[in-house]
Amino acid sequence: MSHNSYGLLYDEFGGTSGILAYSRGTRVLANNFINKGTAFTEPERFELGLSGSLPPAVRPLEKQVVDSARKVAGKESDIEKFIYIRALFDRNVTLAHALIASDIEKYMGIIYTPTVGLACRNYSSMFRTANGLHFHPGNIDRAETILRRYLHRDIRVAVVTDNQGILGIGDQGAGGIAICLGKLMLYTQGSGIAPWHCLPISLDVGTDNQNLLNDDFYLGWRHERLTGADYVDFVRRFARAFRKIFPNALCQWEDFSKQNAFAIRDTYLHDLISFNDDIQGTGAVALAGILAAMRIKGEKLVDQIFLVHGAGAGGVGIAEQIMVGLREQGLSEGEARQRIFTLDRRGLVTADRELEPYKAGFARDPGELPWFNGEADGDLLNVIKQGGVTVLIGTSGQAGCFNREVVEAMLANSGRPVIMPLSNPTAQAEAVPADIQAWTGGRALIATGSPFPPVQWGGEEVRVGQGNNVFVFPGVGLGVLAAGAREVLPEFFTAAAHAVAGSVSDRDLRRGILFPPVSELREVSLKVARAVGRSAISRGASRPCVFCSFWHENDEEKLDLLVERMRWRPEYPVLFSL
Repeated sequence: MSHNSYGLLYDEFGGTSGILAYSRGTRVLANNFINKGTAFTEPERFELGLSGSLPPAVRPLEKQVVDSARKVAGKESDIEKFIYIRALFDRNVTLAHALIASDIEKYMGIIYTPTVGLACRNYSSMFRTANGLHFHPGNIDRAETILRRYLHRDIRVAVVTDNQGILGIGDQGAGGIAICLGKLMLYTQGSGIAPWHCLPISLDVGTDNQNLLNDDFYLGWRHERLTGADYVDFVRRFARAFRKIFPNALCQWEDFSKQNAFAIRDTYLHDLISFNDDIQGTGAVALAGILAAMRIKGEKLVDQIFLVHGAGAGGVGIAEQIMVGLREQGLSEGEARQRIFTLDRRGLVTADRELEPYKAGFARDPGELPWFNGEADGDLLNVIKQGGVTVLIGTSGQAGCFNREVVEAMLANSGRPVIMPLSNPTAQAEAVPADIQAWTGGRALIATGSPFPPVQWGGEEVRVGQGNNVFVFPGVGLGVLAAGAREVLPEFFTAAAHAVAGSVSDRDLRRGILFPPVSELREVSLKVARAVGRSAISRGASRPCVFCSFWHENDEEKLDLLVERMRWRPEYPVLFSL
């Protein structure tokens, strides 16, 4: 795609009002942002020099979606469906997004979890079309020049990964960029950030995955991972270049290893408009589920005792966000920490152990726990019993560890315990919702990280709420951009959590469901964006939005309108020809 084959035309809200096509003929069909395929009308075909290049019949977008859905349904496996949708995106962006939007709940499982994990594993063998950017030690010195090639697309959101902590499958080398591609498609689906404003980026610092290093067809930088000062310098060079070329864009850090995730987030907290979705997005969506549970139980957050089983980036991120929520309800930081237990592979995280820095903040002092006399007392079941845990969250990836004994211990502490096995993919979930329902007589309030089928209870089919980060990060991104926030504050995620929890209908709450259906993603993202924008205004973190000419004041009503009007919809753009 040539950088000068089209130009974007904007309205006063920063939305795309049309596209100016500099090219004619088959170059129009080769550009996935302006290609309409068989939907080009006869006047468009004449004006753009396409007469004779397409069959004579015009097939509008609605019929193209139906036809594409049939083709997807004809694929035998989810990975084949993934390949088809990605190929469609590379050919016709609008049609691909219109297809996904036609059944977001079904297609999200193909373009993102769980299928995207297979795409990461098989990236080199599946490679067809170049997407996004791959920085490696051989080109990082030219980062500014490489990024500058995308200035014409007015980049507003970049999802950046170093490929090391992919889902539950670890180091995937160059294949990790598939995660970025999927996340950005969800940014577009949820918050309506137009696909041309999105940029996936891989920081390819090598891989320690020996299978990849031994693969003659591996496409990544074939070296062991950079570590220490070399790694830090590499990330610093990228961050410096990104800030210079796209100073107003949001940078989402994605799937970094545990300690690197926290170190990079904290290092660039004030230098870039950035956040880490694995830490902060996961924290916000977990808090949203807990807040919805409090609405059902009629209880307060400060009355609960929390246990996060799995002290990785996501688990500690959840603990952080619970602490912010507790402080919002009046507890001091010290009081909030006293209500949170975290467990890792060795059991309860305590301050007398040698710990990674990111875990230390939630390490408990053994001297304050009269029942704790050593590691043997720090197993999951004992901490639940002795600590009086009422909210149990799983991010451990240990399938089945929330067994019947554990679940019944939770029931002994609360008439309606909150149990959230959030680990992805489905095979690594800490428990199966149907089992939890059976073991608690239907009294547990359950949410999962992966999609599960409905459970049968009380003679009816009850949907299992999915605590998916997709409810959070698209809306956070749009709210930050619309409000002109110069950094992403922790309180933005608390605001997002309240917005997601508030999106659960009264009917679903009565049935014990903790999250809205994924089919309502676009509506939920709008609420999150407005809540984040208002949070930025109230905290003095808002500036005029640089992407529009409509809003220049801290006006909440105008902000609400701006957030709505900035959003792109998968409809064919008006094309203008020179």
